[in-house]
Amino acid sequence: MSQVPPEADLATQDLPSDERAILERLRAGDAAAFEQLVRDHGGRMLSVTRRFLGSEEDAQDAVQEAFLSAFKALDRFEGQSRLGTWLHRIAVNAALMKLRTRKSRPAEHSGDELLPKFLEDGHHATPASEWRDGGLAALEKAETKDLVRRSIDALPESYRIVLLLRDIEERDTDETAKLLGMTSNAVKTRLHRARQALRALLDPHLRGGL
Repeated sequence: MSQVPPEADLATQDLPSDERAILERLRAGDAAAFEQLVRDHGGRMLSVTRRFLGSEEDAQDAVQEAFLSAFKALDRFEGQSRLGTWLHRIAVNAALMKLRTRKSRPAEHSGDELLPKFLEDGHHATPASEWRDGGLAALEKAETKDLVRRSIDALPESYRIVLLLRDIEERDTDETAKLLGMTSNAVKTRLHRARQALRALLDPHLRGGL
């Protein structure tokens, strides 16, 4: 492995001592340190890639590719975030790359049927009803979080990915646009539709009176 630039070594001084130690071992080519990194972070990275890819096989492949990318980039890691955060972002990028390169899947529904319908006078054909338990406050409950996760998984891929990047990963609009090869305006439009579609999936479960 190439020699670590002095400025990179200085930057990592802000890391916790345990992370700095394993980083030094990794850069020295310590095989046991690589195994420890995989044990410590592989499970969380797999959870991330599963959310994006759905397929267990693709998710595992993406994690392997993420670790390979991380190992190649160790000398450039400057310690501006925790190791776990850095690996998380690499896992997301690997999942997105997998989405772009994997074989075409059977055509999925567009999700348009989940979007609001309007009458000729411009009013909603089916006005949104109030959600019980204070609406969005209910989303904080553990059982409701599981419902939200399942509903996100049920969205068409184009909606699901932009929603994951913006609302779950908290990437900003410009970064999301760059990752997806879209314009910022297209991201905003798709995100708005994705949120409407998610609302439609959640509505039967969370509307008042149920």
